[in-house]
Amino acid sequence: MTSNDLAPHFTQVFVAFLLLTLAIRLWLKLRHIAHITAHSAAVPPEFAATISLESHQKAARYTIERSRLAIVETLVEAGLLLAWTLGGGLQFAHDFWAPRLDGLFYGVAMIFSLMFISGLIDLPFSLYRQFVVEARYGFNRMTLGLFFSDLIKQTLLGLTIGTPVILAVLWLMAAMGSYWWLYVWLFWSAFNLLILFIYPTWIAPLFNKFTPLADGEMKTRIEALLARCGFRSSGLFVMDGSKRSSHGNAYFTGFGDNKRIVFFDTLLSRLLPGEVEAVLAHELGHFRCRHVVKRIVVMFAGSLAFLWLLGQLIDAPWFYAGLGVSAQNQALALILFFLALPVFTFPLTPLMSALSRRHEYEADAYAARQASAADLVHALVKLYDDNAATLTPDPLHSLFHDSHPPAALRIARLQLQEKPA
Repeated sequence: MTSNDLAPHFTQVFVAFLLLTLAIRLWLKLRHIAHITAHSAAVPPEFAATISLESHQKAARYTIERSRLAIVETLVEAGLLLAWTLGGGLQFAHDFWAPRLDGLFYGVAMIFSLMFISGLIDLPFSLYRQFVVEARYGFNRMTLGLFFSDLIKQTLLGLTIGTPVILAVLWLMAAMGSYWWLYVWLFWSAFNLLILFIYPTWIAPLFNKFTPLADGEMKTRIEALLARCGFRSSGLFVMDGSKRSSHGNAYFTGFGDNKRIVFFDTLLSRLLPGEVEAVLAHELGHFRCRHVVKRIVVMFAGSLAFLWLLGQLIDAPWFYAGLGVSAQNQALALILFFLALPVFTFPLTPLMSALSRRHEYEADAYAARQASAADLVHALVKLYDDNAATLTPDPLHSLFHDSHPPAALRIARLQLQEKPA
């Protein structure tokens, strides 16, 4: 069978996978909406003493509205994918740029054209999500000026970092022969480690203000926890998350000696010192259980496998023709591959979600040993309430999409780990 014969078969396989993936994603969202609606009349018994019916129903409405928006975004995303591939969008972009630019700069123009147009199409959804959905439920603190200021910063940062990275990748693809994929993988891995190292001190401060945690009971408890856990960081910081949203969070970021612990100001204003300590113990659990390292290993292994696969497809005419493009080059191969990849990897979603939920349980168990499980339960309930997180997700939707365990299961497991008084 020749390449010309394979192309239409690959097209059929691509369309079949796209339609199947689209159908499953829409079905899961509709199930999620129906399940939450069916359980919105009463607070689950295990939360009846801590969360009001009004808060429970607000969380249901919030989740349903976000899910409906996600349905529209999913349909637009699928339509855009078809437009770029079988609809001739990439072929049109190639026909425009090929006579005007040569070599690496043609590739950069192709990739940035795709990102620019996709970003423009996504912009109305981002505005609606922030200034309608988030505002309707009292979460939005962002102004239009700040929104577009962030957008400009992100764009300039993307151009500043992305341009040399794309040039390097395209050069390696062209210059390193049949094993180019290995060289690209080595470069990509080193770049990601570099970003992890410089993000806390060079990138994050472009968007938020970070101030050292003030002295007091909370800082004393946190420093004692860090000593018990043997965790060294470059500092404890409070981030002004409240200028964009009322959602609260805490995390640690960085790599090696450049690690720092960050608390949203919204979180500190809501939780008691013992509860903050328990939340941080959970985050430290991710570090102590080597979840960060494990996720990096999984990410690097996956990127190596996918780049190897692209190396097998890059010279196959049916790969390009089957996705609606008549030309062949490194930039088109890269774009087509990463456009089509999510269509074929969607069945892996439950596996990655299950791994993430397992890590959350392990971090909770670590927190229960190093701090108070009861305090972590109290903190989580407050965060579920404050963030309007649904207490009744559809189990199948959760299986695919939730990186954290359902609230009832997580709380129940923590309560079993509470130490006797």
